Amino acid sequence: MTVIALFGAGGKMGMRLGKNLVGSAYEVRHVEVSEAGKARLKDELGVAPVGADEALEGAEVVILAVPDTLIGKVAGGIVDKLAPGTIVVILDAAAPHAGHLPKRDDITYFVTHPCHPPIFNDETDPAAKKDHFGGVAAKQHIVNALMQGPEEHYAVGEAVAKTIWKPVMRSHRVTVEQMAILEPGLSETVCATLLVVMREAMEEAIARGVPAEAARDFLLGHMNVLGSVIFKEVEGVFSDACNKAIEFGKPVLMKDDWKRVFEPDEIMASIRRIT
Repeated sequence: MTVIALFGAGGKMGMRLGKNLVGSAYEVRHVEVSEAGKARLKDELGVAPVGADEALEGAEVVILAVPDTLIGKVAGGIVDKLAPGTIVVILDAAAPHAGHLPKRDDITYFVTHPCHPPIFNDETDPAAKKDHFGGVAAKQHIVNALMQGPEEHYAVGEAVAKTIWKPVMRSHRVTVEQMAILEPGLSETVCATLLVVMREAMEEAIARGVPAEAARDFLLGHMNVLGSVIFKEVEGVFSDACNKAIEFGKPVLMKDDWKRVFEPDEIMASIRRIT
């Protein structure tokens, strides 16, 4: 069995991954330094963590399930202990794109991240419908990047990714730079921000007298039907009135140069703020 050393195994993300690795084709060695994390591993997975040196002995894959701000420190602390050809898996593009991974040419860096379950889906199981993050019951897509290493390591990394994020539908191959455009650029700087604005707009409607439940139901329902047309989930067109509202609303809500958030220096600045 391929041996995986899972660092940060008792943290929130580490536990998500650890649960999906149970019963898989991998032998997993759990590394956790906090007492709370050790307790979670024992209570929820029935496993005891091991030290870093023991976990790395013979490990073919190392997963760093630690916060972005700690990636460089953790990677730097173990890089000299890795055997040539070891695949190091990072779960977000931020630290790799910011240059926080230590230089070593004879190991592989593989970056993977979930797309999370799509809004438009075919889930019928109640547990899957409630799994908004993914990796538990709902199917999701993922993105992967072979940052450095031999081409044959992409398939190895992708197989690990499909296990830790399962159940997986489409697995997309991108570059680290493209993954950084997706997050923080597309998903956080744009999508999360606009969703916060939509929530604030709903609160404004409520403040102006609309019953709270009616406002929420109306907004979420329209997000569904409008989104299905905008993202071509269904064939359809907007009414003339809706198109006129968009034509008026966009310049009121958005600056003319808003797409500059995707410029490389803006993406890097955003990443530096979180790493």
